[in-house]
Amino acid sequence: MSTALVEPFPQVGVLMMRAYADLARVEQAKNLDEVLDLGPLELLPRPWDVTSCRDAGLRREVWEWLDAVVGWINTQHAWLADSLVPGCWPRHPHLVHEIGCLADQRRRAGLAVTSELLEEWHRYGLPQFLDRIHTRTRGICEDGHKNPPSATRTGRYLAAAAVDARQELFAQDVATRAAAAGSAGRAALRLVDGLLIDPTTGEVLP
Repeated sequence: MSTALVEPFPQVGVLMMRAYADLARVEQAKNLDEVLDLGPLELLPRPWDVTSCRDAGLRREVWEWLDAVVGWINTQHAWLADSLVPGCWPRHPHLVHEIGCLADQRRRAGLAVTSELLEEWHRYGLPQFLDRIHTRTRGICEDGHKNPPSATRTGRYLAAAAVDARQELFAQDVATRAAAAGSAGRAALRLVDGLLIDPTTGEVLP
């Protein structure tokens, strides 16, 4: 166990460094031709979003880094028990999404050549995150992970009957909009010298 008074922010691994380097290339590129070798840019992994990491090795590295960051936050920044990130955080999707973003912002702040980003992280990012932890979890996992109180309602939302009912509403809305657009299009046509003209495009219709 380290005897240092304060501990440094956890460093990313080799695969994460490579992913960040690719993203930096895209950010700095003056045109897309410079980064064609990276493939479809929308498929590039974003380490702050573990769901975007399709490579198994990278995904594992991201999970381990996030776990190290949570441990670092709990030991270096949390003071009261209700501001600790629960140990079961990987089983809380809302925490996973937030922790990834929070960790990435802290990483970027640590790389900056001034303290402004780090001060903003301390002033806004971290406190607001810890406040949300307190509000959303309310200590329900202090004695081990528990299912969220909203599980029953979520189950009803995902039930087949509820899904079908929403899809029917969507279909009705789309059909109504399509009918309205069709009526508007027909009303806009003009008869000129025996020819049916679309005044918007000038197209002569049969």
